[in-house]
Amino acid sequence: MDEIATTRLSSKSQVDIPEAIRKQMGLRPGTQSVVLGEDDTVVLEPISTPSMREFDEIVTHASRAAREAGLRRSDVAAAIRPVRSG
Repeated sequence: MDEIATTRLSSKSQVDIPEAIRKQMGLRPGTQSVVLGEDDTVVLEPISTPSMREFDEIVTHASRAAREAGLRRSDVAAAIRPVRSG
């Protein structure tokens, strides 16, 4: 069952995530998250490292999309070069 709890914004603009929700989501000290805000809604999305299988699927999908777009390895290298040099 989803947990519901209240919290407060501290004087340092920090928010405590209640223990029940931390446990439910497996959040630990040091967990990195993305914070999205729109209108009166804030979304906290933990960042997780993909498994090797997920990573391979991402790379396969990106490679297929690049081929379909007509990109070549040399195009990618040319796009990276200016960023690396400066």
